[in-house]
Amino acid sequence: MRAAAFLRFFAIAGSVAVLLAGCQSSKPAAPAQNTAALPTMERIALGANACWFKSGDDAFKPYRLAPELNSFSGRPRILLVKRNSPESRPLAVVQAEGHPARLQAFGPLLSETVGSRMTTDIKRWAAGGTGCR
Repeated sequence: MRAAAFLRFFAIAGSVAVLLAGCQSSKPAAPAQNTAALPTMERIALGANACWFKSGDDAFKPYRLAPELNSFSGRPRILLVKRNSPESRPLAVVQAEGHPARLQAFGPLLSETVGSRMTTDIKRWAAGGTGCR
């Protein structure tokens, strides 16, 4: 009697193992993109620095990137300021808050010729894209 119960237990356990094995995918799941404000703004700051400034892009030579990612207000942001006058009023501000991040971009530079390119790049980097245009 005990042998029959023992065999029944292994038959059920084997069936469960087969069912669980069928649920597993062959590929490991990709880590989810962190969509909180700080990681989003970090991606944007890295992209802007690499693509707009470190690349030597002529459109951004008159400006300087001023990241303010450690914000106590819960709104990490980056500023674009005049290269030779970094203490002056920002020409563009990109900030995010919340989880998922709600982005805002404003300032007179966004109304200039380069503004549409900035908006496209910012959206791409915020969504997890990398690289320059």
